[in-house]
This record gives sequence, C-alpha cells and structure tokens, in this order.
Amino acid sequence: MPNAQLLLVEDDAALAELVQWHFEREGFDVRQTSDGEEALLLARERTPDIVLLDWMIENLSGIEVCRQLRKADTTANVPIIMLTARGEEDDRIRGLEIGADDYVTKPFSPRELVARANAVLRRVRPALVGETLRFADVEMDTVAHKVKREGKTVILGPTEYRLLKHFLEYPSHVFSRERLLDAVWGHDSDIEIRTVDVHIRRLRKALNEGSQSGRDIIRTVRSAGYSLDQDSA
Repeated sequence: MPNAQLLLVEDDAALAELVQWHFEREGFDVRQTSDGEEALLLARERTPDIVLLDWMIENLSGIEVCRQLRKADTTANVPIIMLTARGEEDDRIRGLEIGADDYVTKPFSPRELVARANAVLRRVRPALVGETLRFADVEMDTVAHKVKREGKTVILGPTEYRLLKHFLEYPSHVFSRERLLDAVWGHDSDIEIRTVDVHIRRLRKALNEGSQSGRDIIRTVRSAGYSLDQDSA
C-alpha cells in the first residue's frame, strides 16, 4: 500500500511499536501517538489516509477522538479502525455508530490488521492500492513517474507531478490553495499562496498541449480552489 498515510493512536508502547513495524514494512508512512488530543492535532496538521484508534487512550477516549474526527471537514471521510480489548457486542455497535469503519478486538494478529486496513482503503481510496492512478483520459504510473493523456506522454516538472498525483488520489474533491500548499509543498513551507496558481497554470498547459479533446479537467472553483473534474469546460 505505497504512500498511504497512517495515524496510529495506541497507548501500549510495545504493541504500538509492533504494529508500526508491520505497517511500515508494507510501505505505510506511520505517525504514532498515545494521546487523544495530540491525535487530533496530528490529523489536522496532515490528513491521514487511515486511522488506527485504540479505545482507551490518554486525555481523550478513542470514542471521543473518533467523534471529533468525523465532525471535522478534513477528516470526516477518513477510514477509522477501532482497536480495543472490549469485545462486547454493545461496545462494537457503539464504536460503529459513532463512525468507525471496522473494529478489531485485542489480542489480534498484526498481519490481519494490515489486511483489514488494506481492505478498508481498497473500498474508500482505491487509487492507493495500485501503481497506476487514472482519471478520465489521464493516467499516472507512480513507480515509473510517468504521465500520459490520451496515450501520449506528458512532461511535468516535479511540483506539477506532485500536484497532479494529489488530484488523482482525490478526484472531484475541491482543494483550497492553502490545502494544496500543505499537501504538495508541506505544512511548514513558507511558499507564497499565489505560487499554487502558477503551478496550476503550468500543469494545465502541460496536460492540454496535444490533447485532442481540448478539455481542461482541472476546474477552478470560485472562492474555493481547484478540483479534478471530468465535466470541466
């Protein structure tokens, strides 16, 4: 599961280390905390692709963290797998009702947990599963770092490539310039916000040059930002 961003919230240090090792071996980028409040901060700083969330953690319970993640726009649709020693049916139902996508009772097999995480991501973020991202007539080989439109090679600079990759991973989502700045340049970047517009123009030009359809698939959403949209003019 290359490039998938995992947020692990677990207060058992030995278990957290074991789970992190198994997921990193599978290509996940793992950030870990034992603290519920820090988990929310980490999720705000960089939206994870999936959250593994223990029920009993410090400061905020896993249930409350799950509830707040579901209330925030940036994490409302991020898949959450609850990890807990609570095996009673009422607890499982409560976890699912407040927004968890899956529920794993301790003790569990780390390999099974990886398989469950992959299964959830396959449903909600299928682009992360394969090596090729596709949208409309555009395809990106993330291993070879090659982009084609209508079967023809598109030459992109590194920043334009990262921009397009982000759009392809979240097709039809509207991203503000600030969100794109965080996702492509990094949260601590001092790049000016208007730089995003410059690179969007370059990306558009590269994608549209030589295109038979002449359709611009990057849509400008007034006062909101940009999105990858098949119905763009």
